[in-house]
Amino acid sequence: MRRSWLVWATSIVAFFLTVILVVISGPTTDTNGRATPVPRTSAVEKSRLPQGELRSVPAAPATGASATGRNTNFHKAPTDQTANRSWMQTPFSKSVLDYQPAEVIYLADPTNYGERVSTDANGTPLNNEYIVVLHETVGSASSAINTFQTPHPRDEDQVSYHTLIALDGTVVYVVSPEQRAFGAGNSVFQTPTGEESVSTNPAFPSSVNNFAYHISLETPPDGQNNGATTHSGYTDAQYRSLAWLLSRTTVPDDRITTHREVDRSGSRIDPRSFEPNRLFSLLQQYPSRANLN
Repeated sequence: MRRSWLVWATSIVAFFLTVILVVISGPTTDTNGRATPVPRTSAVEKSRLPQGELRSVPAAPATGASATGRNTNFHKAPTDQTANRSWMQTPFSKSVLDYQPAEVIYLADPTNYGERVSTDANGTPLNNEYIVVLHETVGSASSAINTFQTPHPRDEDQVSYHTLIALDGTVVYVVSPEQRAFGAGNSVFQTPTGEESVSTNPAFPSSVNNFAYHISLETPPDGQNNGATTHSGYTDAQYRSLAWLLSRTTVPDDRITTHREVDRSGSRIDPRSFEPNRLFSLLQQYPSRANLN
């Protein structure tokens, strides 16, 4: 597997070490032992935040629904030269470029993530380019963090995202990017040239986890259970924080996808009520995205 994002990964690891004393106790709890809401102010100084990037070679634009029925046009990004020229000529919004979310770290328990591997379960070398997979928490942000920080010795119970974005836009770092978060079980990423999925354990279906960066949006209160029939969508602060986070990567638009899109079990529909055009209209205003698509 290519390690072109190690500059970013190395810097964030160093960052984790400098603030570990701040977060070693995890989320605070009330008298009943329940996790309290995620802090709404950053516990670290802006100047100490990682400045590197997740890197990925741009892939060919998606062309439509795949043979398996998955919509590979999720990202709604420009796919022709005229469209690219058009949005690149749009003046950048100062309000977007000046945006800075609060950031906190709540590290997952080591049982809930693993190492990215360079060969699959059969010993075949891997060279997948990285993707970003978008999720939602279904419950509250504090409930998700509590789950990630709870040890899960059984493989089938292990779960995590790399990053979580709370309703107020707070960016919560959970798993370091060079580690393999367990965000998608039975999953595949469809490309114009075929399916991408990696088997790391022959006892379980293959997944995208080995080359995925998982980001989850906190679910709005009206959608916080799997049987919810309403879902009011995500806040403006969440879209802005998501665009800000993605602007620091070089993963191209056509390798940004959703849990619904990569899932092979037929049971995952997140992130519900997501507006991809709203995200990409913000993301494309960042100069760092100009040459990626």
